Amino acid sequence: MTWLQALILSVVEGLTEFLPVSSTGHMILTEGILGMKSNDFIQAFIINIQFGAILSVVVLYWKRFFQSLTFYYKLFVAFLPAAFFGLLLNKYIDQLLESVYVVAVMLILGGIVLVFVDKWFKNPSEDQEVTYKKALIIGFYQVLAMIPGTSRSAATIIGGMTQKLSKKTAAEFSFFLAVPTMFAASGYKLLENYKAIHYDNIGILIFGNVVAFIVALIAIKSFIRFLTHHGFKLFGYYRIVVGLIILILYAFGVNLSIS
Repeated sequence: MTWLQALILSVVEGLTEFLPVSSTGHMILTEGILGMKSNDFIQAFIINIQFGAILSVVVLYWKRFFQSLTFYYKLFVAFLPAAFFGLLLNKYIDQLLESVYVVAVMLILGGIVLVFVDKWFKNPSEDQEVTYKKALIIGFYQVLAMIPGTSRSAATIIGGMTQKLSKKTAAEFSFFLAVPTMFAASGYKLLENYKAIHYDNIGILIFGNVVAFIVALIAIKSFIRFLTHHGFKLFGYYRIVVGLIILILYAFGVNLSIS
């Protein structure tokens, strides 16, 4: 992996991890465009730079993370469904991750949902508190994101909106929930690939995390503003286009792999 490839992958990770567009789909497309062949270190790199993205949420909303223990209890409740089904279906999820076709189709289907979702949830309630019940329901929506290409962010934000949360409140809770979820999932996968990390490539890993952290900070702040004023429709159309591009490239034999 070159430093330029590391830069591009880290920018893509930072931009797409918290947007409702599927970071997995974008990593597939990026690796294909760059002509990269997946290996143990590339897999470890893509997993590792997610920690930089996670840190951006903690830094941006640091006051909320020191607010009360109730905040953590609700995150734990929301995290439980993904933890349970993640362990139960781990092998099946890994099999789905090998299918570029599944990712592309889910990008398109999810895009169609986002085109119409603003019309479905027009009137959020005045009470914007995330209760334990709402947290648990959002957690079950997060399980849907185990299907590659669905987008964890899209699933959890829509889950929040089904509970009559505003787009802003649903999006922020989605960011908070990403911290334990991504940390657990990335940490587990990183343990499987730790042998690929050694002294010679520590520098490029640190570089990737810093880039992903900075880009994710900008992406989160920009996304909240855009979502509040414009909704999901543009993201829906974008997902459909990306999904179609992946299908076309795959049909023409372009080497697309999922790390």
